[in-house]
Amino acid sequence: MAPLIDPILTVSDLHAGYDGAPVVFGVSLQVMPGELVAIVGANGAGKTTTMRSICGLIHPLKGRILFEGHDISEMPAHEILKLGISYVPEGRRIFGKLSVRKNLYLGAYTEKSHIEVKRRMEELFEIFPVLRARANQVAETLSGGEQQMLAIARGLISKPKLLMLDEMSLGLMPTMVEKMMATITSINRAGATVLLVEQMVQEALEIAHRGYVIQNGKIIQQGSASQLMDSEEVRKAYLGM
Repeated sequence: MAPLIDPILTVSDLHAGYDGAPVVFGVSLQVMPGELVAIVGANGAGKTTTMRSICGLIHPLKGRILFEGHDISEMPAHEILKLGISYVPEGRRIFGKLSVRKNLYLGAYTEKSHIEVKRRMEELFEIFPVLRARANQVAETLSGGEQQMLAIARGLISKPKLLMLDEMSLGLMPTMVEKMMATITSINRAGATVLLVEQMVQEALEIAHRGYVIQNGKIIQQGSASQLMDSEEVRKAYLGM
């Protein structure tokens, strides 16, 4: 009998919002080690609020968030990062006036060994060859797709146990979205556990193992990616079928 594996992340009955006004109402989800899990839904459904709660940028009004069995619900964001959760927010949020290389160094601030940081940077340049070519270029001069790659690379350089990606397709051309999804798949296959938030429902479910559909701050459906793709409700509401 195969040993039971505990979830790396468990969110239970999460209520969260801003200035005491909830935006998310009772969200519960799990991510297993090695999975690529998608939270999908329309803009304003509560996806980003859920992600910001997990990484400590806001604290739950109610509910619990467990990471590797430890309650992180009230922990500050920098402590959660040290535990191994890396959040790449929507809108890239790179340091535009700094070079690609300096952006990556800032992403690795929790690692004290300069040699280890350089080794990780070389690994990322293998995944994102364009960043090697642009290493000394000011980040704001990169294309939208290149900036998104830099944002993901900066999230990866801390060697997270869980990589959380928020709306990676935002503002990208369709061909670049396809490339971005392929990159996320490769990162997951290389061993990274990924939680992906995306309003491009079909594209996200095509690469995910499992998914959660969020609407008006509540999970309305969950299951394997293929089950959600086959769901008549999901197909009508999000896939235009």
